[in-house]
Amino acid sequence: MFHLIWTLLIGLAAGWIASRVMQAGNAGWLSMMVVGVAGSFVGPALLWLIGMKSFGIAGTLISATLGAVICIAALRYFGPKF
Repeated sequence: MFHLIWTLLIGLAAGWIASRVMQAGNAGWLSMMVVGVAGSFVGPALLWLIGMKSFGIAGTLISATLGAVICIAALRYFGPKF
């Protein structure tokens, strides 16, 4: 249970960082947080697929931010405009 809560909190921070990196300024804060939470699941899964793992707070935040950036890029390509 604690791991899920931690993943959600890291996802919120990752969504904010990814929105700054991808310059998604016209997107709402709630949508970026949802994208960040999705990225917190996507990022570690992608790292796992290539045989890597993230450790600690910094590694988890980096992998979640990577996942959120990928989610924003996918939304820009397939979904509504951000």
